[in-house]
Amino acid sequence: MTEKHVGDAPVDDSTSLTRRNVLTLAGGAAVAAGVVGAAGVAVPAAAAPGAAGSDDAPAPRLGGRPLLCEPYLLDPQSSGVHVVWHTEEHGTTQVVLVGSAVAALDDQSVLDAATGSRAAGSGWRRVVAETTRLSRTREDASSAVPDRKYSAVLDRPVYRHLARVTGLRAGERTPYRVVSVDHLGRATVTAAYSLAPAVPRRKPVRLLLTSDHQLKTMTPANLEKVAETAGVRLDGVLVAGDLVNVPDRASEWFDSTTGLAFFAGLTGRAERTIAGRTYRGAPLIQHSPIYPAIGNHEVMGRWSDTAGLDSQFNDPQPIEVARRRWQETRPAGIDEQTWLAQQSWDVTTYEEMFPYPRSAEGGPRWWSRTIGDVHLITLFATQIWRSGAANTRGKFSEAPADLADESKWGYGQFIFEPVRKGSRQYRWLERELASSTARQAKYRVVMYHHPGHGLGDNSAPPFTDPVQTITRDPATGAVTGVSYRYPLADDHILRDLEPLFSAGGVNLVHNGHSHLWNRFRNADGVNWLETSNVGNSYGAYDASSGASRNLPENPDHIRQGDPGGLTPVVPTIAPLTDAAGKALPYVSSNDITVFSLLDSAAGVVRSYRFDTRQPNSAVVLFDEFPLA
Repeated sequence: MTEKHVGDAPVDDSTSLTRRNVLTLAGGAAVAAGVVGAAGVAVPAAAAPGAAGSDDAPAPRLGGRPLLCEPYLLDPQSSGVHVVWHTEEHGTTQVVLVGSAVAALDDQSVLDAATGSRAAGSGWRRVVAETTRLSRTREDASSAVPDRKYSAVLDRPVYRHLARVTGLRAGERTPYRVVSVDHLGRATVTAAYSLAPAVPRRKPVRLLLTSDHQLKTMTPANLEKVAETAGVRLDGVLVAGDLVNVPDRASEWFDSTTGLAFFAGLTGRAERTIAGRTYRGAPLIQHSPIYPAIGNHEVMGRWSDTAGLDSQFNDPQPIEVARRRWQETRPAGIDEQTWLAQQSWDVTTYEEMFPYPRSAEGGPRWWSRTIGDVHLITLFATQIWRSGAANTRGKFSEAPADLADESKWGYGQFIFEPVRKGSRQYRWLERELASSTARQAKYRVVMYHHPGHGLGDNSAPPFTDPVQTITRDPATGAVTGVSYRYPLADDHILRDLEPLFSAGGVNLVHNGHSHLWNRFRNADGVNWLETSNVGNSYGAYDASSGASRNLPENPDHIRQGDPGGLTPVVPTIAPLTDAAGKALPYVSSNDITVFSLLDSAAGVVRSYRFDTRQPNSAVVLFDEFPLA
């Protein structure tokens, strides 16, 4: 019998990999060449074949197809902000028109300004985007794409257009519109939206706290009620992971015929009818910058040219395991970096979709930003989700049919990017919390996906490296069983991160993953909030519900209540009640959707609920708590 921690590796865990394609332009066509570790080449739109102004370009005219998504805002700085949008082809012109006069111009005037010889005019100026083809977006037989069917896994071209708008004044909102012209000269002109630079330090802000949209039924209703309650001009939309289900499936981001695609809901283009009312979400991220975190549903598993995207998503292995196999086999015809990237896990699509914010150490995986008087630290803290059923490739075991073939093992519910003490991410977090920027902020917020304290199903087993036990036939040496356990004392969030949060004066930890609302407060005053009951729920496991997690009997498996030992806080204003009228410390419902708003001027977080079974009912403020 042998026992070890899955994912054991040296402390310097700097070897996380991605699979990238480098794009070149040759003969007027985009040619993809598989290259690992190289980012897609950013091509200025004006340099594209058939660009406006070249001899072979048709005259631009109105009448283009809608963009794959309306523009969204990323990472505002002291005098600028990034504007991003996506199309299915490179196009000849991709620009932002920005200025005080932009909102009043008709579409033809906007197009003329975007494609004419002058780069600026009275009340407007033109900003050209850089265009990059996303390197991993695909569709398959399970995709729901308008007017298309896929019988196999096929690449789906998606182009990202990113413009950095500078020269903005603090405290001022400026109108902008996006203009996109395809290779036939057909132009799409968006409605007028507004952008602004970063909120100056120490100024109060309003932030939406949300997560786990995942194409869930109630998400458009949730976002529509956010806009009705708080408007669409917020200082940030903080999404604590699980934006979609399968990150390489392009339609889940943009145009799924379910009407529930991620960007559709956050830009007001969703469509889902509940109880006779159709909800479309709201135009939030056209006006408000989005700050996302990586959840387990932003991570793809091992690459395949033939297996369905769902299968690939569910088939990651630890990078350390892939490296051991490389060292043992040294396969011919492929370099080590390429092989490791294909045989472990990958977050390329997420990184290409949200290249900002980023840090020097963690890129777009972990970073920090000061938003007014709030210092936000975002971590990559999540693990693969696996079934708890026996005799499967799951949390606690490998499938009996796979025991003889280690390449088919799942290695339990392993952690993707280490956060344990001594890891790169931990050391960065330690420095960040001790920095003068963090210390001088009025409030400190940490966002990541996996719950530290929670009543949800996904709060157990502990967030730690699985300890693997292999049993073998004593006569033949054949593997007869592989099991995994998760020592509660080694929970990386509770053991390693929570002490940092307490010592660093963190006011709020914002997470998701379990699809419910619950909150906690530890003895050092750190508030923990999961506000992920956006579209559906997987249950609350608390004495008040009477439900217990479906886990094997084990002292390390907390089947009811918070595994971290905290008592959940009952909502302070209008809690839901059980059949006996007792107040419940959670919202876990497939009919009632929840969102939360951080208001730093008042120093509070407010949580709201809406019952979709009663479309004419009001949004209910049910909880409010002070940050300090």
